[in-house]
Amino acid sequence: MNKTALTLVIIGAINWLLVGLFRFDLIAALFGGQGALVSRIVYVIVGLAGLYCISLLFESRETT
Repeated sequence: MNKTALTLVIIGAINWLLVGLFRFDLIAALFGGQGALVSRIVYVIVGLAGLYCISLLFESRETT
């Protein structure tokens, strides 16, 4: 679950990088615009993955 969430957060970060540098929204381009249902679902899933990743900040790691 952690790797899946981190992958989704990375995808979101790359999308925001493209928006910031080039004003190009990759998710919107792939799925039919920002208002398209599929795009909105992807945005929600990426956002939920980001919220889940907050828990990784507080996870203790054991070193062996």
